[in-house]
Amino acid sequence: MLALHGGEKVVKKDFPVAKRFEGNELKYLQEALEQNTLFYASGKFVKRFLRTFADMIGMEHCVATSSCTAAVHTALAALGVGVGDEVISPPITDMGGLIGIIAQHAIPVFADVDPGTYNITAESIEAVITPKTKAIIATHVAGNPCEMDEIMAVSRKYNIPVLEDCAQAYCTFYKGKPVGTFGDINCFSINEFKHITAGDGGMVVTNDEELARKALLFTDKGYNRTGKTLAETRAVNAAAMNYRMTELQGAVGLAQLEKLNYICSSLTTLGVELTKQLQGVPGIIPPKVHPHNISSNWFYMLKIDLDHFPCGPGRFAEALEAEGVAASGGYIMRCIYKNELFNDKYPDGLCPNAEQVLRECIHLKFNFAYGIQDITAIAEAIKKVEKYRDTL
Repeated sequence: MLALHGGEKVVKKDFPVAKRFEGNELKYLQEALEQNTLFYASGKFVKRFLRTFADMIGMEHCVATSSCTAAVHTALAALGVGVGDEVISPPITDMGGLIGIIAQHAIPVFADVDPGTYNITAESIEAVITPKTKAIIATHVAGNPCEMDEIMAVSRKYNIPVLEDCAQAYCTFYKGKPVGTFGDINCFSINEFKHITAGDGGMVVTNDEELARKALLFTDKGYNRTGKTLAETRAVNAAAMNYRMTELQGAVGLAQLEKLNYICSSLTTLGVELTKQLQGVPGIIPPKVHPHNISSNWFYMLKIDLDHFPCGPGRFAEALEAEGVAASGGYIMRCIYKNELFNDKYPDGLCPNAEQVLRECIHLKFNFAYGIQDITAIAEAIKKVEKYRDTL
């Protein structure tokens, strides 16, 4: 009997909780305060954080921002996106991926996703390119990489730059190379809910010196902090934002980077194990990770076959919760273009694969403190719900 109906729970004890700040965070924060400045241009921690991260992924330039939303906006501005331009975006994304488009008075255009990986596809991108297309955003959903060779081939064919949104994709590898190194300009997040965190913050990475220069100016009200005189510093000639990162964020971010590989390798292992244990379970469709790729599993999103589970993902997730597994039906409840902000400008059925994914998906979370036994407990709970699906 399902726990939902009074049966015994599969999970009888709490899952482990990862302790996120047991490294050098306090040490670096103390040092940051002792600098007597928390301003990024005057202190050392934001600079160290940026250089460390750029070196880790093999990029030349890294610009700090106050959030990943700010990073995406900054990247689009650096690319010259402006009034009336079109920017291609996946429909399974956060509003943070679209705010920058709207802020630049550009138009979001949505391309469909692969139903197995949940990521935007090159074929769907090419289908919506117009003469107004100014940029393509490739978002690596839940740490599972987009097929970047195919996307970059479209980029080169039409001479349209690519922005990789890597907010959920630290230590995610496409054909042995980390994501965030394929696009023209790419963005990462250190907000509270990502692999590593400084509370909030983001980074823009690029190998293009001019894009990096434009990005840095855009984050700091157009001020040139390398100016030799005050007049040179404040010779602002463009509208720009205040998206600066503080030394406190830089200090915590630096300490978090020291643990990044361990965190992500743990999550990769756990995701691979869960997929393995769910193979062959009727009606359960694990996320597809291509053999040449590595997912860092910011979260784990599977799908259910609605013919096998007519109860739907909401009820399925409720049953998992009763068994002791944290789960929710769906990810975002609907494609981002159905947000009320757009006032029904985008029709139902615009991206049928994405709409179907969101009707079928279950969102599971685990953290790097989990062990294989915890993954086995999750798998057992899913198998139990499947066994008693007729009672849901």
